Amino acid sequence: MHNLKKQPYILAIESSCDDTSAAILKGNIVLSNVVSTQQVHKEYGGVVPELASRAHQKNIIPTVDSALKRAEISKSDLDAIAFTRGPGLLGSLLVGVSFAKSLSLALNKPMIEVNHMEAHILAHLINDGSPTPEFPFLCLTVSGGHTQLVIVNSPLEMKVIGETIDDAAGEAFDKISKIMELPYPGGPLIDKYAKEGNADAYKFPHPKVGELEFSFSGLKTSVLRFLQKEVRKDEKFIENHLNDICASVQKTIVDILVNKIKIASKKTGITRIAIAGGVSANSELRKRLLENTFKWDVFIPDFQFCTDNAGMIGIAGYYKYQKEIFVDQSVVADARLRI
Repeated sequence: MHNLKKQPYILAIESSCDDTSAAILKGNIVLSNVVSTQQVHKEYGGVVPELASRAHQKNIIPTVDSALKRAEISKSDLDAIAFTRGPGLLGSLLVGVSFAKSLSLALNKPMIEVNHMEAHILAHLINDGSPTPEFPFLCLTVSGGHTQLVIVNSPLEMKVIGETIDDAAGEAFDKISKIMELPYPGGPLIDKYAKEGNADAYKFPHPKVGELEFSFSGLKTSVLRFLQKEVRKDEKFIENHLNDICASVQKTIVDILVNKIKIASKKTGITRIAIAGGVSANSELRKRLLENTFKWDVFIPDFQFCTDNAGMIGIAGYYKYQKEIFVDQSVVADARLRI
């Protein structure tokens, strides 16, 4: 039996894509949250899975070491090791899972597997002084690989009520920025240029899909065709109208996301609305939700807990630790793990 009276020290490891991250939590408080970002993908205009897993192998020990030092504890103080089991890039996940298994054996500490998407949502429960939503709440999870609407009934009980049938919102931002030949990752650049642009300059269509489903591949195609047509008339069109194009694309994506939240809130009667995932760092999405014309209680995590980080893996691990939901050495990475 583990001593659940004291607040546990949990080492959390996140390696689902191209960021290697390690965090130390004491209970629901993050003591350190170290993210090692891989620069190698910039020249390829996107994440190269093979290069990502190699970089994780190089980064994981120094990152964990740095998290322990910043938290001012040693390995022997740890009570458990939480890690991302999936979803994500298989090669990247394997590095984190293998490391957690080895460390668990060496220290004789229990392991906790964490679903990366659930962790994005549970970032809202980190005790960092920001308001925490009461249950149940609705969470829009928007990242490079996922766009989902989730009813959150408790830290361990969630239900997906809508998701994308093709591209995710973050993927749409990145692919559209690539069409405009902006450097990777393009999402934050679209956000930056959009601030100087006119969001009503160009109109792009909304997808015709189920009321709680998302689709962004059609938007990407319509932007591509629009730009090809305009560039034929004026080869400097993108350069001369970059801010307006970015603002119009961003408005379209944010409109789609906010409209779906509106439908989900009406259908479920839930007015506590949270956002999570990398795209929740988008300034226009934050602004529109905080303007709050719909009388919602809106919750947005601290910026550092929006993008991929181990702090969120740690909080998900903390709630499983309380219920002693541990895994053994037979656990394997699962690139397509679902909520």
